[in-house]
Amino acid sequence: MTTTPDPGYADLLQSAGFQPSRRVPIPDLRWPEGVRCVVNFTLDFDAMLLRRLLNEPWGQRAKGEFCGRVGIWRILDMFDEQGVKVTVFTPGRICELYPKALHRAVAAGHELADHMWEHDVASDPAIEAAHLSRTVAALTEIAGQPVIGTRSSHSQSLLRQNGVLYNSFTSASRLPLYEYDEQGENPILQLPFHYALDDAMFFSFGWLATPNQAQRIMDVDEVFDIWWQAFEQEYQRGGYVNFLLHPFVSGHAMRVDMLERLIQRMKTLPGVWFPTCADVARHILTQHPLNKIEG
Repeated sequence: MTTTPDPGYADLLQSAGFQPSRRVPIPDLRWPEGVRCVVNFTLDFDAMLLRRLLNEPWGQRAKGEFCGRVGIWRILDMFDEQGVKVTVFTPGRICELYPKALHRAVAAGHELADHMWEHDVASDPAIEAAHLSRTVAALTEIAGQPVIGTRSSHSQSLLRQNGVLYNSFTSASRLPLYEYDEQGENPILQLPFHYALDDAMFFSFGWLATPNQAQRIMDVDEVFDIWWQAFEQEYQRGGYVNFLLHPFVSGHAMRVDMLERLIQRMKTLPGVWFPTCADVARHILTQHPLNKIEG
């Protein structure tokens, strides 16, 4: 029996062979002296922008209002009380919608980083370039210093042109790595996250258009145990953990309390570093530059 080759399968094989060539691991990755494990807490602060982009009903959009008026403030207060610095990935439009929240984050020493203009990347290259430069300019004005990070699928050539040094938009590895674009050019440092450490995966129905029956709201103590075990495994290996939090999700009181308990428990172990993503990026770019890795 003769079957016609599936072109999709051929594409899958080609992609599987090509993707690893884009990604350059960092051998013998070393943290600053005395650090055993690095923990990034990152906030995706887009308020209602993604809700609007997906044309969700008003009840979902109301989550965005909670995010900007309550959630972001509550969660930042907790991080400040714990002395933990975070990276706030936020769209440029948020600079117009909730500037006070961003100024409040900057005043406490937290990092601002790009998360697109309105939570999407335009297919038109000219519009994409305009959106990125506008976002970087708006965030830089509020931050009072250059914005060097992103969480986006922006073209890496555009990111580099705008002074962006790292991205946090991959789950391809458990450790930071360098990544080339699809043309094998424009390398950029990637600080990976994993959806198992994304609060929306545990506390949302119908997240990103998944059917409601595919998800359920989990108890905070269940999530605490999952996240502690994920951290503990990386701690034992001297690794890296990147928690992805949404203020409209984790800004609710019981979840803020769970995060506080998690941080307090982490602090009982020696050598846990809670930097911003920018701090991690600067350390790696200085101590493990790509040209040194590739010889």
